[in-house]
Amino acid sequence: MDASLQRKVARRAAIAPFIVMDVMRAAHEEASRGTEVLHLEVGQPSTPAPRAVLREAQAALATDRLGYTEALGLEPLRRRIADHYAETYGVAVDWRRVVVTTGSSGAFVLAFLAAFDAGDRVAVAVPGYPAYRNILQALGVEVVLLPVGPETHFQPSPDLLDAVSGRLDGLIIASPANPTGAMLTRDALAALVTYCRERAIRLVSDEIYHGITYSAAAETALAFDDQTVVVNSFSKYYSMTGWRLGWLVLPEDLLRPVECLQQNLFISPPTLSQRAACAAFACGDDLDANVRRYASNRAVLLDALPAAGFGSLAPADGAFYLYADVSGRTADSAALCRRMLREIGVAVTPGTDFDPGRGHTCVRFSFAGSAEEINAAAERLLRWQA
Repeated sequence: MDASLQRKVARRAAIAPFIVMDVMRAAHEEASRGTEVLHLEVGQPSTPAPRAVLREAQAALATDRLGYTEALGLEPLRRRIADHYAETYGVAVDWRRVVVTTGSSGAFVLAFLAAFDAGDRVAVAVPGYPAYRNILQALGVEVVLLPVGPETHFQPSPDLLDAVSGRLDGLIIASPANPTGAMLTRDALAALVTYCRERAIRLVSDEIYHGITYSAAAETALAFDDQTVVVNSFSKYYSMTGWRLGWLVLPEDLLRPVECLQQNLFISPPTLSQRAACAAFACGDDLDANVRRYASNRAVLLDALPAAGFGSLAPADGAFYLYADVSGRTADSAALCRRMLREIGVAVTPGTDFDPGRGHTCVRFSFAGSAEEINAAAERLLRWQA
């Protein structure tokens, strides 16, 4: 074809891939060749949704035509989410400020579109969840990377923000964070909230790993400022990844803009998932049992990984990941992950997904799987090291 006649591809589509999904595809391809693959690459609980959620979904399928809901979501679910903040954090949230979304991914798209214009500057910590950077870049927002490490407990700080050259329009934080599991203390979170409020920086708090912690409970940023944009999801603690349901708690000035965006981009979140999710908040016993399994899996890997040559680990206060420095064995984490998959059938994500600059010497292990899977992976890694 004449190059002058080639059809256009938008520049915004030239964003980096979400590498963990590429790793998952490679793991499935390896499994199709007969390899027994252990999946430590994806942050996905191995358990299904709680039984009460499944029962609610079955009842909805039998009795409801499952048409569109209001763009902001079902009122009973929005009210139940607002109650969750009072019950869990002692924070009063007006249910009208809650927006149900198509996963946390939909929440990020809506929040970023409503809060930031092309050319705005938004800071994110690295290592950090890659979709923050990739969505912002697709929207024409300038991403300001904040390199974090052990010296800052893998979290941003006011001092790091002070070192940024030029203005900031937004900051995204996550506690517990992906891929490190690092958490902000109450005082550290309050300091960041105050810093942003005093400088009119729009703060977005990703709280999707709340409920999955191993010492102190996570704090919501709403405890310090009701103008914070909070993102949460039913995927992680509630074990409902494929149901594609999340939520936002918004300040008043973003509520109508997000409603209009939701109407046009998504119409409404999945109705079946919304109906079923109303039951999720009454499933604490089942869900906390999952967290105890994560804690056991975490202990297995904290013991096995150093012995298998992965000795320098981020703190993993929460979530279900261990982020390992592998600079002592490779300068190419992607190649190391390919070797692990090919040679011992253990799928792991290279750090380049989370930190474009320094991730070539890091890898992330997910311990969201079953105890049997994690124990088997530990045994394979120890044999491989030997």
